[in-house]
Amino acid sequence: MRAIVTVLGKDDVGILSFVTALLAEHKVSVLDISQTIMREYFTMVMLVDCAQIDLPFAELVALMEGQGKEHNLSIHIQREDIFNAMHRI
Repeated sequence: MRAIVTVLGKDDVGILSFVTALLAEHKVSVLDISQTIMREYFTMVMLVDCAQIDLPFAELVALMEGQGKEHNLSIHIQREDIFNAMHRI
């Protein structure tokens, strides 16, 4: 199962490292990644593989959002099929 991860926040050292380490801790593999700095804001979108995760997907969603808030980041993860369905014309 693949998912889309979005990360937004004020630019700071270590955001990419923090997010990818958190994903790796739960056996989520990064398949593709795009990031940019827009003025002082960090933005990142990742396509990840959740086939081997070690907890229910809903718990991963809550964990990522909670850890994001603790680090002043907005982190969202949603299943790729739902993401695609929401963005069909």
